[in-house]
Amino acid sequence: MKPEKSAKLRALATSPLRGDGLNRLNAMFDMIIDPWIEAKPLRMYSPEQLADRLVKEDASVLICEADLCSGPVFDLPLVAIASTRGNPTNVDIEGATKAGIPVIRAPGRNADGVAELTVGLLIAATRRIIAADNDVRTGNVFRDGTIPYQRFRAWEIAGKTIGLVGLGAVGRATRWRMAGLGLDVIAYDPNSDESTKSLEELIERSDIISMHAPMTPDTFAMISYEQFSKMRDGSIYINTARAALHDENALIESLQSGKLSAAALDHFEGEMLAEGHPLTKMNNVVLTPHIGGATYDTETNHTTMIADGLEKLMSGEIPANTCNPEVLERQRRK
Repeated sequence: MKPEKSAKLRALATSPLRGDGLNRLNAMFDMIIDPWIEAKPLRMYSPEQLADRLVKEDASVLICEADLCSGPVFDLPLVAIASTRGNPTNVDIEGATKAGIPVIRAPGRNADGVAELTVGLLIAATRRIIAADNDVRTGNVFRDGTIPYQRFRAWEIAGKTIGLVGLGAVGRATRWRMAGLGLDVIAYDPNSDESTKSLEELIERSDIISMHAPMTPDTFAMISYEQFSKMRDGSIYINTARAALHDENALIESLQSGKLSAAALDHFEGEMLAEGHPLTKMNNVVLTPHIGGATYDTETNHTTMIADGLEKLMSGEIPANTCNPEVLERQRRK
């Protein structure tokens, strides 16, 4: 049995939403909110399941984050799809465009969250915070005839050079934070006018290299054996973007040989490392499970951006955060 008709369009939201943007969405639409991340067990709809749910709710607007939007979803008379991701990889943009459905996104929603984690990982790696914490917890503060001051001496990061690979929203948010910590910040990004170095120059000049590039065919394994070999002895490597940006075997060998003094990683292929993986056995590596954007502020940010875009869309404008504005341009010409 379908829900009763409302004066408002119905919107199905399977993404977490919060903040004032949610109030604005509620004012625009008859909202059905069922976040995938709060479902027990955790739920991600296939295109068929998502289409069935849209039909059941009689929804003409979809707001999603993880569910796969393709095929049968585009057979429905949707007014818009809003992906709360910066890069809406869960939506088949080409298919939506062919179906005449505009797709809105939330660029830079997690920039500050990822930048903050990057700072945290850098300090954790250089000061060996996790190992020191473990010594306290296990009663090994004084062990092997040593004191903590001996075991955990380190170089300060102020005055060092950090090279940022990628100057998108996250790279820019990281840049000013690192500068504020007293680092000399240089950057490589072929798509940015603010890029200051070539990749080769950045690698040769940097004491710390931090990855913030998008995953594309051109950036796949862009940091491999050759690039690691040209890094300064004792360099630190941080990747809070995507694991596929580096060659994992080359990274492991660089850590084992001492070429790299430390690494910090927030993403792995398949979202996890196998039990006993070499990286898990290294005490000079800090590992976090893809949590850079896991902040409530990220949810507030993407809700605001989606509300902005849908408000403009509903008033006949073409939102700046539309992935396929040609759909709306075609509709205007009719």
